[in-house]
Amino acid sequence: MVVRRTVRRRSAYRAATVTMAGCVMPASRTPQETDVGDVSVADVLAAQARLRRYLPPTPLHYAERFGVWLKLENLQRTGSYKVRGALNALLAGRERGDDRPVICASAGNHAQGVAWAAYRLNIPAITVMPHGAPATKIAGVAHWGATVRQHGTSYDEAYAFARALADQHGYRFLSAFDDPDVIAGQGTLGIELAPHAPDVVIVPIGGGGLASGVALALKSQGLRIVGAQVEGVDSMARAIRGDVREIAPVATLADGVKVKIPGFLTRKLCSALLDDVVIVREAELRETLVRLALEEHVIAEGAGALALAAGRRVAGKRKCAVVSGGNIDAMVLAQLLADIRPRPPRKPRRRASERTRLPLPTALAPPKIPAASPSFVTPSDIAVEETSW
Repeated sequence: MVVRRTVRRRSAYRAATVTMAGCVMPASRTPQETDVGDVSVADVLAAQARLRRYLPPTPLHYAERFGVWLKLENLQRTGSYKVRGALNALLAGRERGDDRPVICASAGNHAQGVAWAAYRLNIPAITVMPHGAPATKIAGVAHWGATVRQHGTSYDEAYAFARALADQHGYRFLSAFDDPDVIAGQGTLGIELAPHAPDVVIVPIGGGGLASGVALALKSQGLRIVGAQVEGVDSMARAIRGDVREIAPVATLADGVKVKIPGFLTRKLCSALLDDVVIVREAELRETLVRLALEEHVIAEGAGALALAAGRRVAGKRKCAVVSGGNIDAMVLAQLLADIRPRPPRKPRRRASERTRLPLPTALAPPKIPAASPSFVTPSDIAVEETSW
């Protein structure tokens, strides 16, 4: 199932800003008119300037058997791209004079990003995580000194509890995706991709923060931005179609994208900027995660393998899939490796420029030697096939 969204090409996109209300306003507004609710390319560039001293660029890896470039955010600090948005939000808040303790709700990766950023900036942090969150993510949060509270069985229940605590104690609540500073921070991933000139970038979608930020950073360069979601956990795809009902997500390996309702701001941005949203079956996701580990030696969590799983349905000469995280529980990975036997990959097809074997003319074909003839055959009499590697 593929959800396709026709995007109007705005010739003046470079001079446009998407606001919290979802409308497009010209960027000719004076800086005094810009408030924190606006998200623009300028905000992404400002986030890059903030994060440069803390977060080095993550590498690109060409997965030859998949024919896709991989942006390895599983090698990011805390093992996920989430630290980009969390650190940018805390740095931007400090610039505005907001030094309140921060609280967040997360299935794990955003909580680790907030914990690491708060540790680096010496800000008290509280994270609310649902019961059943991977043990490796809970340990990662506690390692950086943040207070861990577990509540509910889903992200949405943890979110409601965290908001109640923030209102009660005056903490700063930091959304995992529906926050302008968080979106701008995630968009720095797109800025790192721009020099490599991909023609399509595939991004996993939960609440939509990463897809929104990457689309803001790259859309003006004419790139296609494609979102990926799991079947039964496709709240953003349904919201883009106009279906904003709250439907409980099904059980999935991709716990990092298990969101009932996408963000208001991210929904507006994704509706305006995404070209496609590809829905992936759970079996495809599991097989891709195992192949990624066995064939490319890249360890990814469920949500981290989602974009690559969607890549087979996306056309492009220079496709790039974001491996959004690698914080998978060791027992889960061991079980997947034991249970799943992926299909063997297709044999590679040689490009025309790499074909070096030329057909021999009939007149130059090697002579046939009678079986009974004991005559000596020189190497020059035998046709040799050359292969370039």
